[in-house]
Amino acid sequence: MNIQDKTKKELISELQELHQENDSLKKNYEDIAKFKNVESDLLASEIRYRSLFESAKDGILILDAETGKIVDVNPYLINLLGFSHDQFIKKSIWEIGIFKDIIANQDKFIELRESGYVRYSDLPLETKDGRKINVEFVSNVYLADNKKVIQCNIRDITARIKIEKELINAKEKAEESDRLKSAFLANMSHEIRTPMNGILGFAELLKKPDLKGEKQQEYIRIITKSGLRMLNIINNIIDISKIEAGLMEIYKKESNINEQLEYVYTFFKPEIERKELQLILSKKLPLKEAIINTDPEKIYAILTNLVKNAIKFTNKGLIEFGCILKKDTEPVEVEFFVKDTGIGIPKNMQEAIFERFIQADISDIHALQGSGLGLTISKAYVELLGGRMWVKSEEENLQAGKAGGSTLYFTIPYSIKPEDIPVNTAVVEKDETKDNIQNLKILIAEDDEASKILLSIELEEFGREILIAKNGFEAVELCRNNPDTDLILMDIQMPGMNGYEATRQIRKFNHDVVVIAQTAFAQYGDREKSIDAGCNDYISKPINKAELQTLMHMTFNVLH
Repeated sequence: MNIQDKTKKELISELQELHQENDSLKKNYEDIAKFKNVESDLLASEIRYRSLFESAKDGILILDAETGKIVDVNPYLINLLGFSHDQFIKKSIWEIGIFKDIIANQDKFIELRESGYVRYSDLPLETKDGRKINVEFVSNVYLADNKKVIQCNIRDITARIKIEKELINAKEKAEESDRLKSAFLANMSHEIRTPMNGILGFAELLKKPDLKGEKQQEYIRIITKSGLRMLNIINNIIDISKIEAGLMEIYKKESNINEQLEYVYTFFKPEIERKELQLILSKKLPLKEAIINTDPEKIYAILTNLVKNAIKFTNKGLIEFGCILKKDTEPVEVEFFVKDTGIGIPKNMQEAIFERFIQADISDIHALQGSGLGLTISKAYVELLGGRMWVKSEEENLQAGKAGGSTLYFTIPYSIKPEDIPVNTAVVEKDETKDNIQNLKILIAEDDEASKILLSIELEEFGREILIAKNGFEAVELCRNNPDTDLILMDIQMPGMNGYEATRQIRKFNHDVVVIAQTAFAQYGDREKSIDAGCNDYISKPINKAELQTLMHMTFNVLH
């Protein structure tokens, strides 16, 4: 039948069928396009997941939730535990040694599978080579391709645990330090108030009108002793503060070690004899080896601290000290020692005695009076000089009849070769006829009223006339108007113009007057600063009359 024979109705029906087929084809094409898009998205998602899986910085295990078999493992876990890929795949998790402590049997695994989530915050695992590592273990159940799988994420927390332990240790140390500082401050309050009580209390007693001479002298001795004790505490606090701040410096020069030892012996002998102990200076260096390049003030301070410490803890017996040259060490060292027959130091305290503030924390008989900083300062000085300090000790046990005792050692570098050491065996006798410290015209530059009065009284026997200046400007003007001035006691810290600048101004028009600097700061290097400013010498406050007289004798004898 041709198109002409078809009725209009039939043609319309066929056309509608063609439209329907076209719509169906179009829908099928759209469905295919959507499927391809979904397939493409799934492929992209798979690539992204695989990329994350391969590059993850945590270990990842994929398990079949039904069988417990491992179906995949990422490179990070392989590298972390040291097992190969094949040693993981298709094995049950409880078969692998590293997980035996987690999944001991199938019942445990079933519990894990059914709960859908398990987390261990700190789980120890063992690597193939036997190393122990700490991990955080988290497992989750989810569907993949309509199949339940378990993903186990394993994070190495070894470094984190180490940091946490370090933080805990640091916190404990900070708390301990804070506790010791609190104890130290309480001890310092006691140590300062005790001598102050002696000074103020006995000064008040001296006011009694009917006080007899013997009592008066006794009270004066107590005031002097209390003042020296407080001065020592203040010096220790200043020194430890400078050490803590890194401001302590050393000033090396040619020093005679034997003279240092002999001076310490002479200084402490009366005190030790009063305590009915024996003091022995047993070993010194040969004369040709005794002069070295070091900081004599530091050496003296160290020896003084150690001997003073030995006296404090020794009630009977002897104290022996000295030094030897250790030629078998590299570099060559001078080794000093201070030995006592005292109460000794417990084994658990032999390292702690060098720590700052530690004495304030000791509650037994060892905690005698003092700042508890002497050994800390001494050890710091030794280390600044390039040496080391240590102790050997046996604790006294009276019940067992066991004697105690300690020996403290320290070394300093031997910095001059024996053949280079200058030897001077001449003995210089003091010629009293050369003393030229009588009938002097003296200028005291001092802004503190009490210090001015004290110096004026102490210098009365030497001066025909005493001038007073309360600041640097007045000192310069008085010296200019009195060119015959013989001696100036120049305070360093004064208002307006300090002592250094006043001395520089005076030296512009007077080069002959003797200028002795005086300061309450008493820091290492002050003497050098004073000399640089034009002073002849330096003395620290509180000024000791005997020391001042000795300094005046030396200065005027050299100049005249």
